[in-house]
Amino acid sequence: MRHRKAGKELSRNTSHRRAMLRNMVTSLFKYEQIETTDTKAKAVRPIAEKLITLAKRGDLHARRQALSYMQDKTVTHRLFEEIKERYLDRQGGYVRIVKKGFRKGDGAPVSIVQLLPAEEGKKEKKKKGRKKKADKAPSVKKTVGSTKKEGAPVPEKEGTPEVKEAVETSNNTDTVDEPEGSKEA
Repeated sequence: MRHRKAGKELSRNTSHRRAMLRNMVTSLFKYEQIETTDTKAKAVRPIAEKLITLAKRGDLHARRQALSYMQDKTVTHRLFEEIKERYLDRQGGYVRIVKKGFRKGDGAPVSIVQLLPAEEGKKEKKKKGRKKKADKAPSVKKTVGSTKKEGAPVPEKEGTPEVKEAVETSNNTDTVDEPEGSKEA
């Protein structure tokens, strides 16, 4: 029984599990996203976030602690130089887990573990509440006018402006506001 035991076993012995998690964290900082099963993703996230917090501290002891865990010096250097700069203003929550679906071979749930991008500007939150009447869409307008279909143009006589005026008024349609509930057939 595994009562009150922290962490997941991941069906591996201690040394194998530790090596796998070290490798996954190193790959996460190298490629900025990795694809793995849900339980492995949940095991990797807290380790990666602790290493980013170490990098934000930035002193020699923190660098040596990160080097003792990660397997690649160049990736550790990248963590302390590039990656930590993104998260100077953020207090935790540097890693995101996105559910992808199920693996084809064995049906295991798969996730993508990603480092969050740098915040360029804080987004303003929209306030929830009732919309004002000015924000609502205008009421539906129906056209009332001649029922003739528009087709060939009406021949006009060039000499008389009264005929032109009569043709223009018959082509224009008047718009009338009607309440939304009533419908014409």
